[in-house]
Amino acid sequence: MAKHSALATNRAPRENAAPPVVRDIPDLDRLIHERMRLGIVSALAANSTLTFNALKAILKTTDGNLSVHARKLEDARYIACTKSFDGRTPRTEYSLTPAGRRAFEKYLGHMEALIQAHGR
Repeated sequence: MAKHSALATNRAPRENAAPPVVRDIPDLDRLIHERMRLGIVSALAANSTLTFNALKAILKTTDGNLSVHARKLEDARYIACTKSFDGRTPRTEYSLTPAGRRAFEKYLGHMEALIQAHGR
């Protein structure tokens, strides 16, 4: 039986073997790559501004979850937050900054490169 083990290493690669590693693709922006933050940036890339409540509805998330992720994007200067009042009601609006748009476009480019590298 030991002969079979030694022979197994000389076999041709299996058809379902892992694809080759692509080394020319830079690391993805981990800040944007997280699902909720990617959703925020994507929504703001498609809209000039969105209110907190609109983003919350689009992403189907909670106040706390949206607040935490929006703050991380704000700290990175990917999104801008504007607070105002509509009568006595507080209104929070978000928009994508030029730096955020560049980061998002770079992220999309990385994803496209990954897709192309896998022949799809």
